Amino acid sequence: MSVDGWHTLLVLGGIRSGKSEFAESLVADAPTVRYVATAPAGDPEDTEWATRLAAHRARRPGSWSTEETAADPGRLVEVIAAAGPNETLLVDDLGGWVTVLLDPAHQPADDTATIAELAAAVRSSTARLVLVSPEVGLSLVPTTPLGRAFTDALGATNRAVADACDAVALVVAGQTAWLKPATSAPAHAVPPEATSPETEPGRAAAPHHAAPQTAPTQAVPADLGAGDVTLPEVLTPAAAPVPAPATSDEPGTGDWAAPTMALPMIATGLVIQPGMELPMPDDYTGPQAVDRLATLDIPGAGLGVLEQVVGFAAATQGTSTPRPWDSVRVLLIQGDHEGGASAGASAGESARRARQARAGRGALARLAAENRAGLQIVEAPVAAPMEDGPALSADEVEAALRYGWRLAEQAADAGVQLLVLAACGAGAEAAAAAVLAATAGAEPPTVLGRVITEQGEIDDTAWMVRCAAVRDALHRTRRSAREAKDVLAELGGGDIALATGVLLGATARKVPVLLDGPVGTAAAMVSRDLAGQARHWCLLPDHGGRPGVRLAADVLGLTPLVDLRLDLGEGATALAALPLLRSALTLAATLPVHPSLGGPDHSGTDDDAGDRTDTDTGTGTGTGTGEPTGDDGSDDDRTGSGAEPDFAEPEPAGPGPTTIGSDEPVSPGRRAD
Repeated sequence: MSVDGWHTLLVLGGIRSGKSEFAESLVADAPTVRYVATAPAGDPEDTEWATRLAAHRARRPGSWSTEETAADPGRLVEVIAAAGPNETLLVDDLGGWVTVLLDPAHQPADDTATIAELAAAVRSSTARLVLVSPEVGLSLVPTTPLGRAFTDALGATNRAVADACDAVALVVAGQTAWLKPATSAPAHAVPPEATSPETEPGRAAAPHHAAPQTAPTQAVPADLGAGDVTLPEVLTPAAAPVPAPATSDEPGTGDWAAPTMALPMIATGLVIQPGMELPMPDDYTGPQAVDRLATLDIPGAGLGVLEQVVGFAAATQGTSTPRPWDSVRVLLIQGDHEGGASAGASAGESARRARQARAGRGALARLAAENRAGLQIVEAPVAAPMEDGPALSADEVEAALRYGWRLAEQAADAGVQLLVLAACGAGAEAAAAAVLAATAGAEPPTVLGRVITEQGEIDDTAWMVRCAAVRDALHRTRRSAREAKDVLAELGGGDIALATGVLLGATARKVPVLLDGPVGTAAAMVSRDLAGQARHWCLLPDHGGRPGVRLAADVLGLTPLVDLRLDLGEGATALAALPLLRSALTLAATLPVHPSLGGPDHSGTDDDAGDRTDTDTGTGTGTGTGEPTGDDGSDDDRTGSGAEPDFAEPEPAGPGPTTIGSDEPVSPGRRAD
């Protein structure tokens, strides 16, 4: 998707409404644009029509190329379907396309099938696509059969294309109204006066969000063999729905809003500010789940540190018997930082990583496919050099926070049970170090990892440049406020701001998050001032050997579960550990209670069937030494009604110590054997 929050947009408008000029302004910043002209040439003697066409041509920059599809209406579908992700297309307009479609020279034609083909091409397009179309639904019903056929066909086309596009705008008298706002509407499309919605701070509604749209199935790369894993499902953020109006008895309810130029503007919604009251995990089910582990039929001493996973899942799911996470989504945030923060990074490397993930290549995509996780790539705005000035403007911070919140809500609405926060961006680690220094008082050199080149060599010169950039940025902001949004604007940048919004939105919707790497942990540090509950919904599988991650984890109270020191890229390390976490939850959810504590004996052998019968009828015999004579469940004293289990150790058979066992105390949740 594009940085603006959409990559397919339908612009509607009446005659001389300014719809074409508005559509052209949306793609004016693109390096190259392919202008797709659909209108037929018309009568050579119609000078007025020729003048209109000439005016359109005169407005196009010289760098634009023009392609005409008037000779064949099917050509438009082919052009859209063949456009690549780096291309920008402007189709002007669908009214001309329908005119050609209804031309008797192209009859008989299956209009519905043709319109459906166009909508499918728009929905699956990877290019940045803007389509212009006349709005005919507000006029009177034409009096001629041909006029009615045209309005019916164009109305059906507009409906189908609007449903396929990420966003829809209506231009009336030169003024733009967003009928289907994108997650980030272009700046000039929002009225400047609509920048301060009157809402109750920290109040969010129960929105009616649409599930994210799934991108088209991707072709298997040529370098993948038949035995390779299936590509991950790559998602695109869905457009925001039309908000529900607030009621008088519920101030501030409705869909979330954006009081900035970078997001759609509505009158009600959530204000992200310090001190928000968001949900907390359940206080009781977590300890109950850990205590329950001591009763399970586990041959060894238990799950060890993975007990934390069971307690975390139980608290976030609200049950003492948590289930493994089935629906997982990876959010990969790609955003670069300019200036000294990105010293030593290759130009375009982060964009290459994002493209690699989209194509199903690379560690992140392969591990996502292995874990049956969806993958969503999100572009963050590029951060300016923090040593020279603010990395983002205040408006961009607000937009990024709300956009991240929106992504988390989309995931929750789609039934996602676990989010994995990932990031790739030049200078991200230095920006995270600056955030840690500002929020935790850390010294930048102690939290900034060494720079490793693509050839595996250590680049100390680049590391010193990064340290200097962080030092200068902290010196520049030494008298600035240290509020969360100030830190994001001055030091954090778009990727950390987006990640912070994701954490807040996930907390609001009770979706747990796996953190992995400097961007995620820096976002968790910032989120403390906005909503202290957010860190309780986060789990850190591994610190990856990064000093900044270790410090942030210590401040946040997040204990890394393993110490593998994997450095596969942010997000990939968490995915590598995810099967282990799922295994712990599977055991906790499916293993029965130990037979000595009243659980069933599922040994499945015929030889001890009689022993189990004797135990059930109270006739089992013992040796008087505290050991059962039959199977594990044949000791009456240990299975008596309401009796505490007897864990007395047996007497030694010969000379030796009088006690058996180690001096290590049994940790909570471990069963003493």
